[in-house]
Amino acid sequence: MSTRAISVFETGLASGQRQDQEDPCKTKSKVVGDVTYCDRYWECINNQPELYDCPNGLVFAGKHRGVTEGCDYPWRSNYCDGKQLANGPISTEHCDWLYGIFGHETSCTRYWTCWNGTATEQLCIGGLLYNENAHSCDWPENVDGCQKHPLCNEDANGNVPLGKSCNRYWQCQGGYPRLQRCPAMLVFDRRSLRCVVPPTEDCDVPTTPLPLEYEPEQQQQQQQQGKGNPNAIYQPSGAGGLQGGKLQSGGRNKN
Repeated sequence: MSTRAISVFETGLASGQRQDQEDPCKTKSKVVGDVTYCDRYWECINNQPELYDCPNGLVFAGKHRGVTEGCDYPWRSNYCDGKQLANGPISTEHCDWLYGIFGHETSCTRYWTCWNGTATEQLCIGGLLYNENAHSCDWPENVDGCQKHPLCNEDANGNVPLGKSCNRYWQCQGGYPRLQRCPAMLVFDRRSLRCVVPPTEDCDVPTTPLPLEYEPEQQQQQQQQGKGNPNAIYQPSGAGGLQGGKLQSGGRNKN
């Protein structure tokens, strides 16, 4: 992004600055939001006001607030009421803006956290779905368009085989699949779509009880720990809210 600094007040105002723009050098915090654009702010540098852009996708929230250097996600508060954006989106793969949290293209249980244009896939656990309106994982009944999963198109309350697995299967409940496991020494029959005594056409008699396995979603969640964006780990709305702290600083763009 281009660098442009308005560094001198002429007769108390910088060139191109609205007359009602507050001078940051006359404030205690030395930082003020732009009066017109919610993704810009003024900072007093060497006793001169300079204009800065928030990272693409973030808006000014106030000094020491937000996810990086005074800038935050626009949906977290009414930061942009009565204002407009100075900059349009810069998109990368999976990211509508360089910074933000976005729904997954094909999955209702996954979403993307984007930091400086780099997307990290995240997973909602415990049967939750990603709610794009709330920007959090939420109960399925609160997520429009995702209650019915493609796996459950034929029977909203039926069973569906899980690949070549002999003991695990999907159980559709109201159009949403939940992973299930047959009781010990039983196998899932792809013809009757239920757990039966083996052998079947595809599965032999287990010689020993099947070992416990992590569910795929638990494996994914463990894989995400340590590499995901800590600020983007969510709980359902009304069930604890957001978790995590600030994200790593992505720097600021001097306008």
